[in-house]
Amino acid sequence: MVLATQLGERRTSVDDVFDALHEEIRSLELKPGDRISEAEIATRFGVSRQPVRDAFNRLANLDLLLIRPQRATEVRRFSMREIEKARFVRSAIDTEVLRRAAKLCSASGAAALDGELAKQDALLAAEDYEGFGELDYAFHKTLCEIAEADYAFDVILEEKAKVDRLCMLGLSKEQRMPELIADHRAIADAVKDHDADAAVRAGMLHLSRLDATIERISQTNANYFEHVHP
Repeated sequence: MVLATQLGERRTSVDDVFDALHEEIRSLELKPGDRISEAEIATRFGVSRQPVRDAFNRLANLDLLLIRPQRATEVRRFSMREIEKARFVRSAIDTEVLRRAAKLCSASGAAALDGELAKQDALLAAEDYEGFGELDYAFHKTLCEIAEADYAFDVILEEKAKVDRLCMLGLSKEQRMPELIADHRAIADAVKDHDADAAVRAGMLHLSRLDATIERISQTNANYFEHVHP
């Protein structure tokens, strides 16, 4: 998973627990509102409670767990305010990244984008829908690198993690993947053409794909969302 420790860093039991739970939350194996306990997770992984506690804290920092003293820890429900905040931040970052990428894109940058798109096309041809998430991250990381703003990808990662679960509740991967790859191709074409305005338009359309899902899930699975009390 992209959010795991960087390549070359020594992995710990905290990383193992974090990565496993992060994927279970992201994939909705653990659903919003589900309760989990340090003791049960420690037993499952054969570790003490301290690394589990540390992993829980990392997940809480990503707004994926709700830790309450003297009460059960639960998978955090969706917050409309946090979703709006994540979308706002992501839009602002992506806009600047795309403008800079369009300005700075070199032949090697164009080749890198073409390489990422080729990987996505191959995945689609093989009907390997499970692997698209990693390639999606890689594509946006490549854009940040072309923009000479690799640090921006850290922000994109954090904000994307907050809405990834909603993506899993959207259209089936068979339906979503062609559309998202088409979006990526439009973004890449505009960046390679040094057309900043077109790149931003394509990027914002790409981000908007989640709007209908958010609206639908908030109506059909209201229990997945935090209730706002007056």
